[in-house]
Amino acid sequence: MIKKAVTAIAGLSLTAGLVGSAGVPAGAQTGATAGTQTGTTAGTTAGTTVGAVQVAAPKPPKGARAVVRVSPNPTAKRGQEVTITGHCGGGKGLKAVIAGLDRERPVLENIRIIKADPKAFVAKGTLSSRIGNGVGPVFVDCGGEAGVTLLVTHV
Repeated sequence: MIKKAVTAIAGLSLTAGLVGSAGVPAGAQTGATAGTQTGTTAGTTAGTTVGAVQVAAPKPPKGARAVVRVSPNPTAKRGQEVTITGHCGGGKGLKAVIAGLDRERPVLENIRIIKADPKAFVAKGTLSSRIGNGVGPVFVDCGGEAGVTLLVTHV
């Protein structure tokens, strides 16, 4: 019974890409242990070389290519100011930032867009005074492209 469970878990992990070709977790593979090499070159995207085959990193679907980061993350106190940065991934520029799942209890308040440049946007916001410990989403709208990240709070 245990052998069947281990075999099933290993098969699902391999299918999901959690385990690489050498049986090592995909994030822990190095050139020496798995015979793979990861890198970027001018004019190409990052990928993994296995033998003579180049495997490109999957691209997000059209409409979801904006990249967003929040710092500091995790946050430690209510009322703390955070900075939202990123790029629009082909969008027209930063149009809006929404933090939380509903407008009645937002994660961030007083959100202001400092720089709306599609290649490098900057926004600032203040952690809500009613927030508790947990995780909340931060969405960006870049006019045709959107992005999301999670803000962790330890207050």
